[in-house]
This record gives sequence, structure tokens and C-alpha cells, in this order.
Amino acid sequence: MSKPTIVQCPQCKVDVIWSAEESPFRPFCSKQCQMIDFGEWADEENAIAGAPDMSDSDGWSEDQY
Repeated sequence: MSKPTIVQCPQCKVDVIWSAEESPFRPFCSKQCQMIDFGEWADEENAIAGAPDMSDSDGWSEDQY
């Protein structure tokens, strides 16, 4: 039998077994850590880096010149 995959909870760093049966909130250790992380995303404390927004104020337009 193979060893289970172990990951760290992104919130509190506790070891979590990567298994739906044993860790239904994976990669989080608990619903509490999952909700703390969700709140950080909702409050825009976390973000995925991407291209800057293009808006009309940047001189970009779909109109032909």
C-alpha cells in the first residue's frame, strides 16, 4: 500500500492527508481555515497577479482610427 500524500494547510500549516474521506476540506485542515482563506480573497487581501487592466483612460479603444 502506498503512503498517503500529506500537504500543509495553507492557513495554519498543520499536516493534512490528501484524501476526500479523511480531509473533506483539503487542502485546508478544517472549515474554519477554509473560511478564513475565503475571507482573505473576498476582502482582496489575496490576488493572482495578471496583466494590468485596460481601460479607455489608458488610450485603448476598439474603435478604428
